[in-house]
Amino acid sequence: MSINHISVVIMAKNAHDTIRESLESLKEFSEVILYLNNSTDNTEEIAQEYQNVKIIHGYFDGFGDTKRRASTYSKNDWILSLDSDEILNNKIVDEIENSDLSNSKILFKLKRNNYFLGYKTQSSDDIIRIYNRKYTNFNNNRVHEKIIIPNDATIITLKNSFKHLNITDINQTLTKIIQYTDLGTENKKSCLFSLVILKSIFAFFKTYIIEGNIIHGWVGFALAINSANKRYYKYIKLFLNCQKNKTV
Repeated sequence: MSINHISVVIMAKNAHDTIRESLESLKEFSEVILYLNNSTDNTEEIAQEYQNVKIIHGYFDGFGDTKRRASTYSKNDWILSLDSDEILNNKIVDEIENSDLSNSKILFKLKRNNYFLGYKTQSSDDIIRIYNRKYTNFNNNRVHEKIIIPNDATIITLKNSFKHLNITDINQTLTKIIQYTDLGTENKKSCLFSLVILKSIFAFFKTYIIEGNIIHGWVGFALAINSANKRYYKYIKLFLNCQKNKTV
């Protein structure tokens, strides 16, 4: 069975709210690598309840490099990369179990359904999450990391989707914005203040209108505001970096 030749690799920090549901969905896998970086809640205690989970303590130096390093601890070359707030279901586990892993140049793309405060949103992602580490791996992006797709790769999209509990508490919108925008704007700048305004407005319009989250009432509005805030803080930080360079 293919599932016996795939190691799940999860990078986590203070994932108490979602880690149990995530690990419960991975019981069929023989090995789950949980790479903890400076976690201070009881994520580790929860993970210790699962016999197939191997806990690794390490440091964080950007999402891409950290995920690459976490994958080195697995016994298998085939890696299923998940976040600590992502949950599989029986259908996609069965589909993974019956996948053909004879060609190491195959990359498997999975559909991810996003949830905001417990509500499914209109947005979903098709992302490559199963790969052979001897063939490829994550790029070194500090944020918004992706699997590198070589020119000779074959991409197979699985039919079933999995759940992403992106935001479970409204305070997470603030902490994630700080972390992601700090990483995404490091050593970068933009000197156009107009981008701060335009990017924020368009992010709200895209999420609320184009993606159709307007049908979800207050949840859709809160989601759109969150999207706008992410763009605002990213581009205001880029703009302020430009201003700092002018004063040096």
